[in-house]
Amino acid sequence: MPLLSKISAKATRAVLFIVSFRYNAAMAKKKKSGNSGNTIALNKKARHDFHLSDKLECGVALTGWEVKALRAGKCQLVDSYVFIREGEAWLYGCLITPLSTAAAYVVTEPKRDRKLLLHKRQIEKLEQQINAKGYTCVCTALYWKGHVVKVEIALAKGKQEHDKRNADKDKDWAKQKERTMKHSVR
Repeated sequence: MPLLSKISAKATRAVLFIVSFRYNAAMAKKKKSGNSGNTIALNKKARHDFHLSDKLECGVALTGWEVKALRAGKCQLVDSYVFIREGEAWLYGCLITPLSTAAAYVVTEPKRDRKLLLHKRQIEKLEQQINAKGYTCVCTALYWKGHVVKVEIALAKGKQEHDKRNADKDKDWAKQKERTMKHSVR
Protein backbone atom coordinates (compact mmCIF):
# COMPACT_ATOMS: atom_id res chain seq x y z
CA MET A 1 0.00 0.00 0.00
CA PRO A 2 2.81 2.50 0.62
CA LEU A 3 3.64 2.37 -3.10
CA LEU A 4 0.05 3.14 -4.11
CA SER A 5 -0.12 6.05 -1.69
CA LYS A 6 2.84 7.68 -3.44
CA ILE A 7 1.24 7.44 -6.92
CA SER A 8 -1.28 10.12 -7.74
CA ALA A 9 -4.96 9.26 -8.13
CA LYS A 10 -4.81 9.97 -11.86
CA ALA A 11 -1.97 7.48 -12.38
CA THR A 12 -3.78 4.75 -10.42
CA ARG A 13 -6.85 5.15 -12.61
CA ALA A 14 -4.65 4.79 -15.72
CA VAL A 15 -3.00 1.66 -14.32
CA LEU A 16 -6.38 0.13 -13.45
CA PHE A 17 -7.66 0.89 -16.96
CA ILE A 18 -4.64 -0.77 -18.59
CA VAL A 19 -4.99 -3.84 -16.36
CA SER A 20 -8.72 -4.17 -17.03
CA PHE A 21 -8.33 -3.68 -20.82
CA ARG A 22 -8.31 -6.95 -22.75
CA TYR A 23 -6.30 -7.37 -25.89
CA ASN A 24 -8.53 -8.00 -28.88
CA ALA A 25 -6.69 -9.28 -31.98
CA ALA A 26 -9.54 -8.24 -34.29
CA MET A 27 -9.18 -4.64 -33.15
CA ALA A 28 -5.44 -4.69 -33.78
CA LYS A 29 -5.67 -5.76 -37.42
CA LYS A 30 -5.21 -3.02 -39.95
CA LYS A 31 -8.00 -2.60 -42.43
CA LYS A 32 -7.01 -2.76 -46.08
CA SER A 33 -7.65 0.36 -48.01
CA GLY A 34 -8.16 0.73 -51.74
CA ASN A 35 -8.39 -2.30 -53.98
CA SER A 36 -10.13 -5.22 -52.28
CA GLY A 37 -9.11 -8.71 -53.32
CA ASN A 38 -6.81 -9.52 -56.16
CA THR A 39 -8.76 -7.92 -59.00
CA ILE A 40 -7.13 -4.89 -60.58
CA ALA A 41 -9.63 -4.19 -63.38
CA LEU A 42 -12.65 -5.82 -65.02
CA ASN A 43 -13.95 -5.35 -68.54
CA LYS A 44 -17.70 -5.21 -67.89
CA LYS A 45 -18.35 -3.79 -71.34
CA ALA A 46 -17.01 -7.01 -72.91
CA ARG A 47 -19.49 -9.07 -70.88
CA HIS A 48 -22.28 -6.81 -72.12
CA ASP A 49 -21.26 -6.62 -75.78
CA PHE A 50 -20.08 -10.19 -76.41
CA HIS A 51 -20.97 -13.83 -75.82
CA LEU A 52 -17.85 -15.07 -74.01
CA SER A 53 -16.83 -18.70 -74.44
CA ASP A 54 -13.32 -20.10 -73.84
CA LYS A 55 -11.43 -18.30 -71.07
CA LEU A 56 -7.68 -18.45 -70.70
CA GLU A 57 -5.25 -17.11 -68.11
CA CYS A 58 -1.94 -15.67 -69.27
CA GLY A 59 0.87 -13.46 -68.04
CA VAL A 60 1.69 -10.01 -69.36
CA ALA A 61 5.06 -8.31 -69.86
CA LEU A 62 5.13 -5.01 -67.94
CA THR A 63 7.67 -2.35 -67.04
CA GLY A 64 8.34 -1.11 -63.51
CA TRP A 65 6.17 2.02 -63.59
CA GLU A 66 3.24 -0.05 -64.93
CA VAL A 67 3.41 -2.47 -62.00
CA LYS A 68 3.44 0.42 -59.53
CA ALA A 69 0.45 2.00 -61.28
CA LEU A 70 -1.41 -1.33 -61.19
CA ARG A 71 -0.79 -1.59 -57.44
CA ALA A 72 -2.56 1.77 -57.17
CA GLY A 73 -5.41 0.46 -59.38
CA LYS A 74 -4.82 2.85 -62.30
CA CYS A 75 -5.96 0.63 -65.18
CA GLN A 76 -8.83 0.50 -67.69
CA LEU A 77 -9.70 -2.41 -69.97
CA VAL A 78 -12.73 -0.91 -71.73
CA ASP A 79 -11.64 -1.21 -75.37
CA SER A 80 -8.88 -3.77 -74.96
CA TYR A 81 -8.54 -6.81 -77.20
CA VAL A 82 -5.95 -9.42 -78.10
CA PHE A 83 -4.31 -9.57 -81.51
CA ILE A 84 -1.95 -12.29 -82.74
CA ARG A 85 0.95 -11.02 -84.84
CA GLU A 86 3.95 -13.04 -86.03
CA GLY A 87 3.23 -15.91 -83.64
CA GLU A 88 2.96 -13.65 -80.57
CA ALA A 89 -0.12 -12.48 -78.68
CA TRP A 90 -0.40 -8.74 -77.96
CA LEU A 91 -2.82 -6.82 -75.74
CA TYR A 92 -4.09 -3.64 -77.43
CA GLY A 93 -6.04 -0.80 -75.88
CA CYS A 94 -5.24 -1.44 -72.22
CA LEU A 95 -4.80 1.97 -70.55
CA ILE A 96 -2.45 2.07 -67.57
CA THR A 97 -2.25 5.62 -66.25
CA PRO A 98 1.18 6.49 -64.84
CA LEU A 99 1.46 7.71 -61.27
CA SER A 100 2.23 11.36 -60.72
CA THR A 101 5.36 10.29 -58.84
CA ALA A 102 6.83 8.45 -61.86
CA ALA A 103 10.42 9.40 -62.56
CA ALA A 104 10.96 12.11 -65.17
CA TYR A 105 13.60 10.12 -67.06
CA VAL A 106 11.20 7.18 -67.64
CA VAL A 107 9.17 7.46 -70.83
CA THR A 108 5.62 6.47 -69.90
CA GLU A 109 3.38 5.32 -72.71
CA PRO A 110 -0.08 4.59 -71.20
CA LYS A 111 -1.66 2.87 -74.25
CA ARG A 112 1.31 0.88 -75.51
CA ASP A 113 0.88 -2.67 -76.82
CA ARG A 114 1.77 -5.24 -74.16
CA LYS A 115 3.02 -8.73 -74.93
CA LEU A 116 1.01 -11.62 -73.52
CA LEU A 117 2.94 -14.61 -72.22
CA LEU A 118 1.43 -17.76 -73.70
CA HIS A 119 2.78 -21.09 -74.90
CA LYS A 120 3.16 -21.54 -78.63
CA ARG A 121 0.41 -24.20 -78.72
CA GLN A 122 -2.00 -21.90 -76.89
CA ILE A 123 -1.33 -19.10 -79.38
CA GLU A 124 -1.84 -21.46 -82.34
CA LYS A 125 -5.11 -22.74 -80.88
CA LEU A 126 -6.35 -19.17 -80.30
CA GLU A 127 -5.38 -18.15 -83.82
CA GLN A 128 -7.22 -21.13 -85.34
CA GLN A 129 -10.40 -20.38 -83.40
CA ILE A 130 -10.28 -16.69 -84.26
CA ASN A 131 -9.81 -17.35 -87.98
CA ALA A 132 -12.17 -20.31 -88.36
CA LYS A 133 -15.19 -19.44 -86.26
CA GLY A 134 -15.28 -15.67 -86.62
CA TYR A 135 -14.50 -15.02 -82.99
CA THR A 136 -12.47 -12.20 -81.53
CA CYS A 137 -10.34 -12.34 -78.41
CA VAL A 138 -10.96 -9.79 -75.64
CA CYS A 139 -9.38 -9.13 -72.28
CA THR A 140 -11.96 -9.62 -69.51
CA ALA A 141 -9.93 -9.14 -66.32
CA LEU A 142 -6.58 -8.09 -64.92
CA TYR A 143 -5.64 -9.42 -61.49
CA TRP A 144 -2.85 -10.37 -59.09
CA LYS A 145 -1.88 -14.00 -58.63
CA GLY A 146 0.65 -13.91 -55.85
CA HIS A 147 3.09 -11.20 -56.88
CA VAL A 148 2.48 -11.66 -60.62
CA VAL A 149 -0.02 -9.81 -62.82
CA LYS A 150 -2.28 -12.12 -64.82
CA VAL A 151 -4.70 -11.36 -67.65
CA GLU A 152 -7.89 -13.30 -68.33
CA ILE A 153 -8.71 -13.41 -72.02
CA ALA A 154 -11.76 -14.95 -73.63
CA LEU A 155 -12.98 -15.82 -77.10
CA ALA A 156 -15.94 -13.61 -77.85
CA LYS A 157 -18.68 -13.42 -80.44
CA GLY A 158 -20.56 -10.13 -80.81
CA LYS A 159 -24.09 -9.81 -79.46
CA GLN A 160 -26.85 -8.27 -81.51
CA GLU A 161 -28.99 -5.47 -80.10
CA HIS A 162 -31.93 -7.73 -79.16
CA ASP A 163 -29.55 -10.06 -77.29
CA LYS A 164 -28.32 -7.14 -75.21
CA ARG A 165 -31.90 -6.10 -74.40
CA ASN A 166 -32.80 -9.65 -73.36
CA ALA A 167 -29.74 -9.83 -71.12
CA ASP A 168 -30.71 -6.51 -69.50
CA LYS A 169 -34.27 -7.74 -68.95
CA ASP A 170 -33.01 -10.95 -67.35
CA LYS A 171 -30.68 -8.99 -65.07
CA ASP A 172 -33.50 -6.62 -64.01
CA TRP A 173 -35.83 -9.57 -63.36
CA ALA A 174 -33.20 -11.28 -61.21
CA LYS A 175 -32.78 -8.09 -59.14
CA GLN A 176 -36.53 -7.73 -58.74
CA LYS A 177 -36.89 -11.38 -57.67
CA GLU A 178 -34.15 -10.90 -55.10
CA ARG A 179 -35.86 -7.81 -53.67
CA THR A 180 -39.23 -9.53 -53.37
CA MET A 181 -37.67 -12.57 -51.72
CA LYS A 182 -35.83 -10.32 -49.30
CA HIS A 183 -39.03 -8.51 -48.29
CA SER A 184 -41.12 -11.70 -48.08
CA VAL A 185 -38.64 -13.29 -45.64
CA ARG A 186 -39.07 -10.48 -43.10
